[in-house]
Amino acid sequence: MGVPPYVVFQEPSLMDMATQYPITLEDLEKCSGVSKGKALKYGKEFVALISKYVEENEIERPTDFVLKTVANKSKIKVHIIQGIDRKIPLPDIAETSNLTWDELIEELDSIVISGTKLNLDYYLKDTIDEYVREDIYNYFMDSDSDSAVEAYHALKEDDITMEEIQLVRIKFLSEVAN
Repeated sequence: MGVPPYVVFQEPSLMDMATQYPITLEDLEKCSGVSKGKALKYGKEFVALISKYVEENEIERPTDFVLKTVANKSKIKVHIIQGIDRKIPLPDIAETSNLTWDELIEELDSIVISGTKLNLDYYLKDTIDEYVREDIYNYFMDSDSDSAVEAYHALKEDDITMEEIQLVRIKFLSEVAN
């Protein structure tokens, strides 16, 4: 499909599949980071393979899925998403959510990995040079990994900061993976 493998399903999604053994698209949607759209787009081959594996190995699948988020965390995520929808600057969202910058980045990453699209363009256009955004975006398109640390080591000689990489990575995953 012309995208890096980690864009199809990231490691948390694959680990969940290896634990939950989804054999239908509905089951697949219950896995971490798998939205309905992603399940429809990429899931058919995965559930067919998993179903065959489950049958061949007589695996008993878990029937109960554990809710992985705490209510307060969900409220913070909703607040962040609403703030982005209203184009509030990210530092202001962090402040009103009582989060440090690093905690906000972690939450943004978690939101995108769970399958929610975020449009950070309004913030990125004001804070990161267009060519820097393009360089980082292209790096992730050609990379075998979504690691911000690996991207930093590859791009730091171009005076690209970790913060810039983290933000563009979130944009990239939101657009390409979701």
